[in-house]
Amino acid sequence: MDIALGIDIGGTNTKIGIVNREGEILQKTSLPTSSENLSHSFLNELQDEVDELLNSNDDLTLSGIGVGAPMANSRTGIVSNAANLNWEGKVNLREFLQKRYQVPVFINNDANLAAVGEKTYGAAVGMQDFIVITLGTGLGGGIISNGELVQGPDSLAGEIGHITVRENGRHCGCGRKGCLETYVSSSGIKRTVYKLIADRNDSDSLLAKVLFKDLTSEVIYNAAMKGDSIAKEAFKHTGEILGLQLANLVMFTSPRAIFLVGGVANAGDLLFEPAKKSMESHLLRSCQNTVKLLPSKLDDNNVPILGASALVWESVDHMIANSVDI
Repeated sequence: MDIALGIDIGGTNTKIGIVNREGEILQKTSLPTSSENLSHSFLNELQDEVDELLNSNDDLTLSGIGVGAPMANSRTGIVSNAANLNWEGKVNLREFLQKRYQVPVFINNDANLAAVGEKTYGAAVGMQDFIVITLGTGLGGGIISNGELVQGPDSLAGEIGHITVRENGRHCGCGRKGCLETYVSSSGIKRTVYKLIADRNDSDSLLAKVLFKDLTSEVIYNAAMKGDSIAKEAFKHTGEILGLQLANLVMFTSPRAIFLVGGVANAGDLLFEPAKKSMESHLLRSCQNTVKLLPSKLDDNNVPILGASALVWESVDHMIANSVDI
């Protein structure tokens, strides 16, 4: 059986999965993403995990490897100064993996792969113009226009998380201030909660005694569902900021739909309703009520792996169709 290997390098964990052409994840594993001694530690650990996964499945033929990572350049295969990974300098993941496994390796921004995965396996099948927003530790964006992934010459198109929304605003991992992801992401909503508690001097909130390291979007959601005013206001504030920027994106690319995926998006109407209302209020009248705001149909935990594998099948098929040696 022909299979693709999908690798998702995240800020905390790296997930690896074996995927067939139908989008079934046959087997998967994970390892912590280390930022120390990268070339001698993380890459070697990654290789060990991949070897173990492949060696346990003798009847499978590896067609290619897809990798999703922040700040990845699809043309060079290099990850450069990824803020949420704390990696300094450049890491050539494509070269490392191709040399080890002797198959085509395709690398891209993790949010771009979420868009490819949605287009191949999810709610955007058959859709030519849409945007996927990933709401994890940071915020990413993948843009499909006229059926093609928008990347730009350095694969940096769609870095929506680093749109400046507040001059001299919150400090971002990228080194700047006021980036969208510092307000709209799992880490961003945590910061909003603590600011609201401080501003209102609200010691009665269910979240007031939760340590910052223990606070997650799920914890905030659960508090909101119990009626906690701080939690509900945090989602409302987050949705309003997101909606304004979605309206700006609509004016740039004119999508038919925008999909939200990730931990914060799992809050459902708590996020979607203020985001939709804010988006519509900031759109030109002729554009209002023309763009759907939807949840992804793919499992959060599997989106990056599926997107990476979809990139393999799409790229390999294109190379075969054009008689390129793979």
